[in-house]
Amino acid sequence: MAHYQKRGHIPPKRHTQHRDGEGNLYYEELMGEEGFSSDSSLLYHRHIPSAVKDVRVWELPDHGTTPNHPLRPMHLGLHDLFEAEEWKSHDAVTGRRLVLGNSDVRLHYAVAGEASPLYRNAIGDECVYVESGSGVVETVFGDLEVGEGDYVVIPRSTTHRWVPRGSSDDTAPLRVYAIEANSHIAPPKRYLSRFGQFLEHAPYCERDLRLPTDPRTVDESEAEAQGFEVLIKHRGPGAGGIAGSVHVLPHHPFDVVGWDGCLYPYVFNIADYMPITGKVHQPPPAHQVFEGNNFVICNFVPRKVDYHPLAVPVPYYHSNVDSDEVMFYVGGDYEARKGSGIGIGSITLHPGGHAHGPQPGATERSLGAEFFDELAVMVDTFRPLEVGEAGAAVDDGKYAWTWAGGRQ
Repeated sequence: MAHYQKRGHIPPKRHTQHRDGEGNLYYEELMGEEGFSSDSSLLYHRHIPSAVKDVRVWELPDHGTTPNHPLRPMHLGLHDLFEAEEWKSHDAVTGRRLVLGNSDVRLHYAVAGEASPLYRNAIGDECVYVESGSGVVETVFGDLEVGEGDYVVIPRSTTHRWVPRGSSDDTAPLRVYAIEANSHIAPPKRYLSRFGQFLEHAPYCERDLRLPTDPRTVDESEAEAQGFEVLIKHRGPGAGGIAGSVHVLPHHPFDVVGWDGCLYPYVFNIADYMPITGKVHQPPPAHQVFEGNNFVICNFVPRKVDYHPLAVPVPYYHSNVDSDEVMFYVGGDYEARKGSGIGIGSITLHPGGHAHGPQPGATERSLGAEFFDELAVMVDTFRPLEVGEAGAAVDDGKYAWTWAGGRQ
């Protein structure tokens, strides 16, 4: 995000002495992308940020995947992944289960009632969609209040943790859909000027982004003798080339007194997305919200639909010849999927090589519609997706045959 921000206490000039009231020098950390040739931020720590007391292996949840072979579209019911009370002992990091993935992006789902450990993804940026519930994402840059409908974009190697906010009756978990990239995640380039400002035709702008509070230093008086553990996901020998490590730090990583720059976590709520509509049905790029390397993120929000007198509001049948399409249904009434068994909490996978579109009868039923009340998050990937253990566990096994009225 090329929008300069400043938080806390920083010196007038970069890379010059910055001391506390007792004369102790703060430690600079330059956090930069693409070999310090792209966006960066400069953070000032009370303690040496590279200090480590111990390291050990973090045994990651199952990151293995299985090819979608023979090729078929799939319907996955994510709300069936966790038992009724199971979420109360889970967190939004270690409780993630892999639904679909490839070498560019992994799609996880978690239902959380506990605060997560301190966590850092050293493989790529994360874009986490909050399906329901609320909480705080505590980061080295400051805190982010999050709730239903929020996209939380967290740059690679940002140390943070998720803290759910329980309801009064303790029955409302934090449900998150975690899009983990092997790259950076940013607004589409066509929405931005060559200097990084959102353009007038963009469906959202800088005013819609929620940024971290001032950084806060953590009181270490209650620290246990063994130090502070940070779970790190990184490239390595595990399934999919992903490994986990635990770094034990002598001081809490939330010791930043100030920072400035153009690299930081932020929040964007799906309700602030201004949909692009037209006389006839608009193709998926009109709904795009973010992009990464070899994938895009789109959202379908409540909107007025096509106003040509002969318009067909639901999508035409289409073949994504270069991509797999994943739709996560999070709200409203999805007109094109009626009769398929799909509902809130469902995911559909429409792989490249298979034409797909409305369920039988949906096209005729949509004629004359003026408004669609639907909410969905879509990820299109330009390499084939494989199925993770969570996806296999909640595959309904029959979606592929719904256009034909059943398997022959």
